Amino acid sequence: MTLSTAKNTEAPAPEGGWRTLGLRADVRNLSLLGVLAALIVVGGFTRPDEFLATSNLQLVLTQASVIGVVTVGMTFVITSGGIDLSVGAIVALASVWATTLATQEYGFAGILFTAVVVGVACGLVNGLLIAYGGMVPFIATLAMLASARGLALQITDGRTQIVTVESVLDLGIPDSYVLGIPPLVLVFAAVTVAGWMILNRTTFGRRTVAVGGNPEAARLAGIDVRRQRLYLYLLSGLCCGIAAFLLIVLSGSGQNTNGNLYELDAIAAAIIGGTLLSGGRGTIVGSVLGVLVFTTITNIFALNNLQSDVQQIAKGAIIVAAVLVQRRTVRDGEA
Repeated sequence: MTLSTAKNTEAPAPEGGWRTLGLRADVRNLSLLGVLAALIVVGGFTRPDEFLATSNLQLVLTQASVIGVVTVGMTFVITSGGIDLSVGAIVALASVWATTLATQEYGFAGILFTAVVVGVACGLVNGLLIAYGGMVPFIATLAMLASARGLALQITDGRTQIVTVESVLDLGIPDSYVLGIPPLVLVFAAVTVAGWMILNRTTFGRRTVAVGGNPEAARLAGIDVRRQRLYLYLLSGLCCGIAAFLLIVLSGSGQNTNGNLYELDAIAAAIIGGTLLSGGRGTIVGSVLGVLVFTTITNIFALNNLQSDVQQIAKGAIIVAAVLVQRRTVRDGEA
């Protein structure tokens, strides 16, 4: 089959359809901004002295930074038509491995290096199993979830590992803030900008979208689909390693329970942000807005002493609504 024939295997969308999808993406982001603004109003109305305090707003952004970095990596994976259920477990494993006494002897660099390397190594295993082993992403990453959690528990023996490296702990104190912005938030911002640039302005990003939209057409067009998928899970692992380091700074410890349900939060944030669950379309900006919405909801519920089960119900309702809107958007765009 010739290259021109390969390109014709996927019928091009009407120009109006793509413009409609782009317009709807802008509307979705504006809608998420509206939801976020409404939540800020609710928080300010119910707990004005606490919610609107600078320290609380800094806390919200700091907490969003950890799951936000994970979500950036998850957005790439979902855009390619994959899924990664192991991100929370990888964060846990990276955080406990990086906070062992042996690792802490190497100071700041040792902790950061270990967290990143463990995250990338786990991503490499996922990528090899999925891209070259032919395993379904759901099964491969589920196996990694169980294995990483088990190894994290074995390393810690169920105990909390306290960080004693002052240079790491100093990143979490107000004295280290830059113009009132916590360093963790700056890292999150840098990862977000880098993720947006890669997805929207590079060949790697275009290949990611192509693989998610139609893997066979992408292969016939000359894209190494297996290698691309491997790179994407490496990227997800890298984001998990960075998030693990941020979590170490935030909590001052490493625990095998770290990253609990991060996979669900990251997937949910990406979905409500507009990333298509079946692949072929992703938005970093929407994913970040989704993270901020969920983090703000959690903060408001905590300040108002509301039960966590109600919070989970609210999150579930938002996810269902987002998926329904997403399906209608795709259907209208193809019309």
